[in-house]
Amino acid sequence: MTRLEVNRRGFLRMAGAAAVGFPYLVSSSALGGAGSTAASERITMGFIGAGKQSKHLMRSFLNSRGTQVLAACDVDKLKLARGKKIVEDHYKGKGRSEQCAAYGDYREIVGRDDIDAVVIATPDHWHAITVIDSAKAGKDIYCEKPLCQTIKEARAMANAVRRYGRVFQVGSMQRSDWHFRLGCELVRNGYIGDLKTVTVGVGGPPNDDKLPAMPVPDYLNWEMWVGPALWRPYNSELSPNLSWDGFPNWRHHPSFGGGGMTDWGAHHFDIAQWGMGMDESGPVEIIPPDGKDIKVLTYKYASGVTMTRDSANGVLFTGTKGKVETNRGHLKTWPDELKNTKLGPNEKHLYESKNHYVDWLDAIRKRTKPICDIETGLRSVSVCHLGSIAYKLGRPLKWDPEREEILGDADASKLLSRPYRSPWHL
Repeated sequence: MTRLEVNRRGFLRMAGAAAVGFPYLVSSSALGGAGSTAASERITMGFIGAGKQSKHLMRSFLNSRGTQVLAACDVDKLKLARGKKIVEDHYKGKGRSEQCAAYGDYREIVGRDDIDAVVIATPDHWHAITVIDSAKAGKDIYCEKPLCQTIKEARAMANAVRRYGRVFQVGSMQRSDWHFRLGCELVRNGYIGDLKTVTVGVGGPPNDDKLPAMPVPDYLNWEMWVGPALWRPYNSELSPNLSWDGFPNWRHHPSFGGGGMTDWGAHHFDIAQWGMGMDESGPVEIIPPDGKDIKVLTYKYASGVTMTRDSANGVLFTGTKGKVETNRGHLKTWPDELKNTKLGPNEKHLYESKNHYVDWLDAIRKRTKPICDIETGLRSVSVCHLGSIAYKLGRPLKWDPEREEILGDADASKLLSRPYRSPWHL
């Protein structure tokens, strides 16, 4: 029989191997409490990706109670050095001497038995492989939105997270903003009557501009950056120098991202699904604009609700008795006084998270699902990808949300997955 041992945080480990999928014996001190946290009870973390978004995430988690960042990795040596410095400067400012290990390959982090949890902030095309490998290695996972590049990837990721008993948070952090929660609660409790339509304001699918090849900088491992994706030559638009402070444009190229449909769609379609009560389901028909009767991308749900990609300040819910529009720092209602509603104790209250990062850390300690679990992220990103497939093919799609299959369209079904570049595979 395989010898088993319990690691320092009380999780069941397999000696000489990755973590067994399901945690046991979490000590009471690991479940919270005020004041400083003993080193033996900290959630130790590694960062996979050290780019612009990771810089924000590092600072958020470094300032969260009961964490210790042990390592970071990136294929860009300059971004990696910056990430290492952020971590070490933080500890130095607190009079501590903790070091942050720096790696050029995520597998170095995944292979460390002393790291409990990983934060994944790579370009989208790397999410699936890093999530699945991290789950197999027994790491709890925070992964930036959008969840992944295809619906088949999303299902493989969710299956791995469940199989290995991991706590997973998608970085769709609008769910931790009270404007969105209250807006969805008003809809779910019938304050606008029967919901009829949902309007979502997001960008469109990616373009396929052929960027000219440029010399690869000596600080960048471009082969590893491309990884499993369709090969594209290096261009600074995809992975700009550290000195450029904007968001890189890899997200607008289909090898690496999904355009506005997934970038902002993973935020706003996610809230639309929440308000409709569709976190475990999705649309049954997706219709692209045809220049005639259908003016905008349209989703139809079995409930009779119609959702469109059109002009809205975030997400607009329209019912038979009123409307609710919600965005970051924005909640508008018709009638106006509706936004001041205080829900009663017997009404439907949605999961309340006041901090997306702390919510995940608390879920790790309690071994519960956080506010944006992987199955939720799967359903939201599926809406995004189905819209992009309908745009690409220019025809309606029939979708079975229970079986996660496109019905009666073999060509469309092929777009639920994509080939990986050797040697990478799920």
